[in-house]
Amino acid sequence: MKLNLWLDNEMPKVSKALEEINKKYISNEKIIGLAGKEKVYEIINDLRSALFPGVYEKTPINQSRMGVIIGNNLRRAALELSSLIERCLKDLCEDEIKKNSNCTECRDRANEITIDLLKKLPEIREKLHKDIVAAYNGDPAALSMEEIILSYPSIDAISIYRIAHVLYKHRVPIIPRVMTEYAHQRTGIDIHPGATIGESFFIDHGTGVVIGETCRIGNNVKIYQGVTLGAKSFQLDKDGNPVKGVKRHPDIEDNVIIYAGATILGGDTVIGHDSIIGGNVWLTHSVPPYSIVYNAQPSPVIKQNGKRNEIQISTKEGRKE
Repeated sequence: MKLNLWLDNEMPKVSKALEEINKKYISNEKIIGLAGKEKVYEIINDLRSALFPGVYEKTPINQSRMGVIIGNNLRRAALELSSLIERCLKDLCEDEIKKNSNCTECRDRANEITIDLLKKLPEIREKLHKDIVAAYNGDPAALSMEEIILSYPSIDAISIYRIAHVLYKHRVPIIPRVMTEYAHQRTGIDIHPGATIGESFFIDHGTGVVIGETCRIGNNVKIYQGVTLGAKSFQLDKDGNPVKGVKRHPDIEDNVIIYAGATILGGDTVIGHDSIIGGNVWLTHSVPPYSIVYNAQPSPVIKQNGKRNEIQISTKEGRKE
């Protein structure tokens, strides 16, 4: 059968089947849709342009007009965000009379949330400066603050997280997660908007980092690529499904360093302050402050001139293993 003939005669059946499936499933769920998702990306860009004028614009800005540019970005982001939040809140409203009337509760609440986020932006910007300083002080390869702002994926991910976290605390559905998954797509760093992260936070390299929803991270914490701060297991309901909203992820206290590939799991796991967790360590229990945790040193095999030689590696204490 020729393609054009098939398109004329058979393709409408496929189209109808897809229409029915989407009506059955997607139409019954409370979603903002692809258009709303793209709006979230635009809002993030406008808010970060206000936080870092000249960094996220496509063309250089006139420094003498910085105040005007910041104001325009904030206004545009605020109007779009409030509209999007209102739509999400209306979707969650179970009062059909209110949904179909001139009720303004959702609009008023959306405005309140948007205003609160805008008021917190100076505080967020101060925290981000501390994150940038932590990156500069923690990475010997960093040559300037500007280099960090323009090129480090951790600043991309953390700046989006700090915005999304404010909305998450207001129990705004969907939007905070779309924001942090946008950062995940861009950087390979997966931070749930529900996580609580202190000041002077630095993720070096970043690829493959996962920070779970109920994770709490203190101040002056540094983690490397491939670190997972995840759940050990899930409480299940009577139907065998994971219970939502319970503490599942670890707490990381102040001044902790976690090296590449480490996995720390469990809602009752606490990494005490001023501890160092070595690379590829697997932890499912707490460690006290000032701990140094590392795996036993492996014994590599090195071949020389076609002969196999066992090479013993000295530990820091000078012992042979």
